[in-house]
Amino acid sequence: MQTAKIKTEHFDIAVIGGGAAGMLAAICASEGGKKVALIEKNNSLGKKLLLTGNGRCNLTQANFSKSDFIGKLGKNGRFLFSALAAFGPHETMDFFEDLGIRLKTEKDGRVFPASNKARDVLDVLEKALKRNKVKIMLGRNVIGLEMKDGKIDYINVVETQLIASPHCNASLRKEKIQAANFILSTGGKSYPATGSTGDGYSWLAAIGHTLVSTAPALVPVRTKETWVKDLQGISLADAGIYLVRNNRRINLGIGEIIFTHFGISGPAIINASKFIGEHLGDDKVFLELDLLPALDISELEKKFKTDLDRHKKKDLKNYLGEYFPQKLAEKIMELAGIEKDRKIHSVTRAERTDLIRLMKNLRLTVASLLDFNQAMVTRGGASLKEVDPQTMRSKIVKNLFLAGEVLDLDGPTGGYNLQIAWTTGHASGQSAAENFDKHPE
Repeated sequence: MQTAKIKTEHFDIAVIGGGAAGMLAAICASEGGKKVALIEKNNSLGKKLLLTGNGRCNLTQANFSKSDFIGKLGKNGRFLFSALAAFGPHETMDFFEDLGIRLKTEKDGRVFPASNKARDVLDVLEKALKRNKVKIMLGRNVIGLEMKDGKIDYINVVETQLIASPHCNASLRKEKIQAANFILSTGGKSYPATGSTGDGYSWLAAIGHTLVSTAPALVPVRTKETWVKDLQGISLADAGIYLVRNNRRINLGIGEIIFTHFGISGPAIINASKFIGEHLGDDKVFLELDLLPALDISELEKKFKTDLDRHKKKDLKNYLGEYFPQKLAEKIMELAGIEKDRKIHSVTRAERTDLIRLMKNLRLTVASLLDFNQAMVTRGGASLKEVDPQTMRSKIVKNLFLAGEVLDLDGPTGGYNLQIAWTTGHASGQSAAENFDKHPE
């Protein structure tokens, strides 16, 4: 069979990856009339965006100043100083309100669409892309970048279905995409079912970029203790969390935790998971939970003794049930070696000491973090040393810009990671349009 000639298309700017960062980059790049293509391997845009905020789309974080926001991102946060000054949380809120999305700010500064529907956010982004005449190329898988004179000359694209059907004659449906500038916004490795499989990392490595080792971030913790499955679904609104390694105890803060069939989750654990992951190694790592952080040990001992003296005929499990969900109260008794039907008057001083110890220092052994299938974001990625912080332009390849999770940037839950996507998408899109030398056709 005679193969068809490979089709070549020419654009001013080609954006690879149709997630949050890629869509905003394409909108910004096309504002001045540039011919822009948005290339996405899925058959629809924004698959991961639809999952954010449990389907409600936590757009950004409004409670903090830009400097405080940067501090929440850890050691790499300062990289975003200039880009956030141009397009931070308030600019993001204005942008979406101008597109017709009504917003609301909930506790802890989390900003959502008033409709509680991520779909509404995606809809207005798609309308903006169409209004700006961005060519949306769905079901296209980029299979390689071709270089010439220190620039990307073109990218090779094949229909996504051919990846799943290797017996097809792929040469019949290949395309070349040429552009003056390219924006890489392919995401990380988290939620691979959405198409976020880390493709961009291998391309970056091939053209000379340094990659910081990747790992799951914002992810639950698997424990070696199997008894946690008995507490599956139980949550505590405020628990103190400590990491212990080599007899060093590090305070990870207070927040909501949830027991699961495999270990422990909840916002406080998920936000601490990056730090926990950095400490995993050959030595054992423990989490110690303070189930009653409002009381120190001496206060709890005094209160406990007073209460037990006052309610001697009461069942111990019912008394503990005033502090905790009943299953957790009974598990604390079991771990202390106390039978379920014990009366308060029969509790010895040693048993009382054990109960207090468990309530203040419930120790769990960290087996691992869960993998990328459960991770909200990716830790690691393209080294920030090789990216201009104002423009997101590569210092290695002249006509390449980077945006979103492909960069070595991540933050806690609460809108921080989507804001990173909006900020870097805005910077890369505007810069790609401004730093422009037309591609020779």
